[in-house]
Amino acid sequence: MNIELKEKGYNAKQASYILASLSTQKKNEVLHKIADMLVENASVIIAENKIDVDNARSKGTSEVMLNRLALTEDTISGIAEGIKQVATLDDPVGEVINMTKRPNGLLIGKTRVPIGVIGIIFEARPNVTADAAALCLKSGNAVILRGGSEAINSNKILVSVMQKALVECGVPIGCIQLVEDTSRQTATELMQLKEYLDLLIPRGGAGLIRAVTENATVPVIETGVGNCHIYINESADIEMATNILINAKTSRPSVCNAAEKLLIDRSIAEDFLPVLANALQEKGVTLRCDSEALEIIKSGELATDEEWDREYLDYIIGVKVVSDVDEAINHINTHSTKHSEAIITNNHHNAMKFHREIDSAAVYVNASTRFTDGFEFGFGAEIGISTQKMHARGPMGLSELTTVKYIIFGDGQIR
Repeated sequence: MNIELKEKGYNAKQASYILASLSTQKKNEVLHKIADMLVENASVIIAENKIDVDNARSKGTSEVMLNRLALTEDTISGIAEGIKQVATLDDPVGEVINMTKRPNGLLIGKTRVPIGVIGIIFEARPNVTADAAALCLKSGNAVILRGGSEAINSNKILVSVMQKALVECGVPIGCIQLVEDTSRQTATELMQLKEYLDLLIPRGGAGLIRAVTENATVPVIETGVGNCHIYINESADIEMATNILINAKTSRPSVCNAAEKLLIDRSIAEDFLPVLANALQEKGVTLRCDSEALEIIKSGELATDEEWDREYLDYIIGVKVVSDVDEAINHINTHSTKHSEAIITNNHHNAMKFHREIDSAAVYVNASTRFTDGFEFGFGAEIGISTQKMHARGPMGLSELTTVKYIIFGDGQIR
């Protein structure tokens, strides 16, 4: 086992005991200090980030992925604002739940407590470094961050600035730590740091999620992979459908809540599909179509069978013609990653059927899938979007970073 990693684990565990007992006021003080110092050090952060961006560009990284990696004054200000937003949120730690009195006089209830030490493994998204640290700190958890090699210089400077803020506030730097060794071996060792780690959350593509779930010996919450669908029902308003589709696919195609598949009812496909296709192609989107959609559009590419399970994170979308809402629901439940799906319809029955039968974390009627986001849901920042069903599902805010313990009050009862 990596000695440095064990040391970080030990420091995180010790810091977690102190952090769990901090008042909400103190935690908010630290968050504001972190936000202010990130803005104050923006030029240094951008300079380090530029090294990462230049290195990634020299390796042929796509512009879409470079966009995820790059930091600017505006993005740093946005990160700082998100951290301050977290400070305004209610602190879940200490909340008492379901206090009841038993016939023998015992008062039994539950209270929310921090999980303890949380590990975050993520890829080329340096904003995750600050977002994850803020949410973990507010919920009373120490965090060990392990980003990808693509963003190592960005992550090092971000954590350095945040640790300086911790020191200035008299809080142990073990509350926020970074694993600087980006080797695969160290990542695997972090996944198996059972002595210190209480929970592991991977944020990234399908390959990362698979590696974590296959190798981890600590509890894991799966997040991130988004094969998201927009289904256009026969009763849809075409102007609304076009606007939602363009937003869901092109506003930021490199994120997990971007639309990756377009389904459309056969009864309207001849009239509406060319309109939608033209709007997408004007934005530079490549269309990968089933044979029926390709016959209508003509300018797309024929999709392979594997296409329907892919997350592109790029200006590419799969297009399929379906017979009705039942076929759309069946296709989505078969191929979805259980992230976010949307129906565009003016038919209330179909909307409610879609809500009931789609098995995903977020289900929309007449709105873009791009809203599946912690900030948009009012959580400030988010730790990730859970696509599993245990403990947490959908955007994970503060409450999802806590667990519960039973508290029992008696006056001498024995059994």
